[in-house]
Order: sequence, then C-alpha cells, then structure tokens
Amino acid sequence: MSRKTLAAAFPYTLPVLMGYLSIGIVFGWMMAAIGYAPTWAAAMSAAIYAGSGQYLGVDLLANATPLADVAFLTLIINFRHLVYGLSMLEKFKGMGWRKLYMIFSLTDETYALLAGVHPPEGVDEKGFYFSIAVLDHLYWIGGSVLGAVAGSLITINTEGIDFAMTALFIVIAVEQWRSARQHLPALLGAGVTVVCLLLLGQENGRFLIPALVLMIILLLVLRPSLERSDKTDEKGVDSV
Repeated sequence: MSRKTLAAAFPYTLPVLMGYLSIGIVFGWMMAAIGYAPTWAAAMSAAIYAGSGQYLGVDLLANATPLADVAFLTLIINFRHLVYGLSMLEKFKGMGWRKLYMIFSLTDETYALLAGVHPPEGVDEKGFYFSIAVLDHLYWIGGSVLGAVAGSLITINTEGIDFAMTALFIVIAVEQWRSARQHLPALLGAGVTVVCLLLLGQENGRFLIPALVLMIILLLVLRPSLERSDKTDEKGVDSV
C-alpha cells in the first residue's frame, strides 16, 4: 500500500471519516457509560468492526446476555453481509492475502464506497480498494477511542444516542438510491421485507432471516437480467 495509493483513496473516504468519527464516538461513549475502559472499545472496534453489532453489544454486555443469544442476534444483524459479499466477488478477485481483510472489513459504509467508486488513472486498482478499507477501519477505531475517553471523563445520559447509527444508514441509503442506475434491487429488498414482516410479525426479529434468504434467492435468479440492464445503461451513457 503506497503513499500514492493512500493519497488517492483518502478524498473518497472523507464522508465515512465524518460519519465514523461521529458514530464511533457514540459507541465509545456508550461503552464508558456501562463501565468499560477505552481499551475495550478499541479492542472491539479493531477485532469485531461491526457498527450495529457493536451498538447491540453494549446492551448484551450490560445485561450479561447468554452466549447462545449473542450468537443468534449477531447472525441476524450481520446476515446482510452475505449479500454484500456476493456482489464483490469480481472486485476482490486477485487481491491475494488482502482479500481476507477485505471480507472482514466490508461494513455498510465501505461497501457503499467500493460499489460506486473507481480508482483514478495511474493508481493500482486493488491497492486503491484496500486503502479505502484500511482508512475506514482506522476512522472507526479512532472514533471509538475518542468517545470512550470522553465518556470516562464526562458523564451524561446516553439514552437515544444510538440513533446515530440509524441516521447514518438512512443517509447512505438515500445516496445509493440517487447514484444507482438500477433501483430494482432496492425495491425488491423493501418489498420482500414488508411481506415477511406482515406474514411473520416483528417479535424477536423473526422476519429478518427469512426476508434476507428470500432476497438472496431472488437477486441470484435476477442477476443475469440486472447485469444486462446495467451494461445497456452504460452503453447508452457512453454513446451520449
């Protein structure tokens, strides 16, 4: 990972920097509120690196939740990453040892960046993607440590502060909708989720896994037609 590649990737990660510092600080502050030292916040952000999962982890730690429940809830929350991984198969091909880190670091925000950016001319493509992933991870760790240190020094009521993660998801979703040529996957995901919610109910989030499994199946079935549509759109743009 050269300095040139890092310099090329950095401007693209600035929105994530702003978001991760904010929600990372919130996470660190929440950890401090339940009595954990900043080192624990840093360790969780370095080794787990799952924003919504870590927010949930605060409650799980505070309530001494059984490990079986922790495993199940983590599976439900992070199951969406299976969909992310399927769409990144081509982009991560040929990355060697870096591929393992790319899989680990594929958060919602990093996925949104990687799905929509292309390296500038003269910059190594794989190194560019790797640099984005590393920078985003460092932002999250940094925000977590800042929040944990601040939380250990300043005591406030943190109720409702975890909405920062939901707000960031909404911003990302809106930006992806505006920049995407093809809206069918988003509409499909929303439709399947609503149907599963109505049929199965929201108790304990039991509609989530069936909805995600159904989405994956439908996207795999529709993948050839979606790819043809994207190629047609690209040709139309190039010919203008």
